[in-house]
Amino acid sequence: MSECPHVSELPRPEPAPLSDTCPECLAAGTHPVQLRLCLVCGHVGCCDSSPLKHASAHFEATGHPVMRSFDSSESWRWCFVDGSIV
Repeated sequence: MSECPHVSELPRPEPAPLSDTCPECLAAGTHPVQLRLCLVCGHVGCCDSSPLKHASAHFEATGHPVMRSFDSSESWRWCFVDGSIV
């Protein structure tokens, strides 16, 4: 894992999740494969293995750089800007 400048810019404490699933998948009637939590605003989106890739779409729409797995058994974070686990 590496550090990137975006991690130090994240709000503290971590934002609360805005939902318990991907609202875009729910609206579209699709099922997320895995969920990701935006560490800037708390948006929950589906991963890139899901049909509509809403977590990546959220980054593209907002520029929010860092997300983490929404699975409580995982603790990794991903920076979209740096393209790496941070």
